[in-house]
Amino acid sequence: MGRPGTALLSSGALRLALFLSSCAPPEAGADTDTAGGTQDLVSEPGSSPSATPEPANPPSATPPSDDGDGAEWATYTTPDGTLSFDHPGDWTVTASAPAPAQGEAVTVEDGIGRQLASLRTELVTGAECPAKVPYALLDSEPLPALAQPSGIPMFVFEGRTDPSVPDPVTASTLAYGITSAPLPDGPTACPIAHFFTWPPSGAAFGGIYDPYEIYPGKPMHIDTPQAYMETEEYQRIRTMLTSLRPAGRPPGQR
Repeated sequence: MGRPGTALLSSGALRLALFLSSCAPPEAGADTDTAGGTQDLVSEPGSSPSATPEPANPPSATPPSDDGDGAEWATYTTPDGTLSFDHPGDWTVTASAPAPAQGEAVTVEDGIGRQLASLRTELVTGAECPAKVPYALLDSEPLPALAQPSGIPMFVFEGRTDPSVPDPVTASTLAYGITSAPLPDGPTACPIAHFFTWPPSGAAFGGIYDPYEIYPGKPMHIDTPQAYMETEEYQRIRTMLTSLRPAGRPPGQR
């Protein structure tokens, strides 16, 4: 799967610590919501976390494909039967708890329990752009399987750097996800918000990258987004997110 051209972060932003912002201009006329935090993409008002999330519907027993090195992949379909995506067979898809009042909410974890992405449907809210900051579009791909009359969503991997914050650890953000918002066309952009138009309102599927995260087996010195894009983890996340499609449709070419 080819990769479009990339833009480099400023030198201060090459070492990124991550907090996913919740503001960006929505696609004109689209009802949207934003992704935020490192847990559920959206929290229902008045809800409280549960200590024991329930497993989501199990993925199909037959993997649809492999990722090029013989690793098996499985397909997950949301309980409402609207969306499907492929994921590595050793990753786990779990229903968020408490369950949302409307729509579906699931998280995807790797084999050691690290949350890599969240999927949330039936999001309805507006989005604002209080200030624009320098940005980097590192990777992108249109997703025609998710096309709506308002346009074709895109997978993106992008970063933001706030020049008013002297510490690059707290000044920078980096995230991957699917968006219906227009790509930035100048030197600055609104804070990251990954959401896309999906009936009856909107949806979000994405996650965050923290180069300072420490966990068993992590390779050393992956401290730039360019280096992370070359890892097997990123390539698998990218394949998973770009496989999102209406349920019942076979996976497209990766």
